[in-house]
Amino acid sequence: MVPQTLSLSYLVVLIFNITYLILLTVIILSWIPIFDIRKEPLASMHKFYNVIMAPFRAIIPPIGMIDISPIFAFILLQILENLILRILAQLGL
Repeated sequence: MVPQTLSLSYLVVLIFNITYLILLTVIILSWIPIFDIRKEPLASMHKFYNVIMAPFRAIIPPIGMIDISPIFAFILLQILENLILRILAQLGL
């Protein structure tokens, strides 16, 4: 349910939820070889995914053929979201 007036906290939650959804979609579709990531809208989603994942991949190497960097990305994004929401709550927004 959408509140009458969109608060800043609601927008932050919405942005993070869209980010999680895009990341999860790209991860799942990367396991299915029939999807071509060069076609839209997957190409845009993959570019967004690469922007988010680049710092994590630079720090965390794959273990064999398994890339565990998305796990750390989700954890850090959750921490960041909670931190932003706490700050907004203290400011009364």
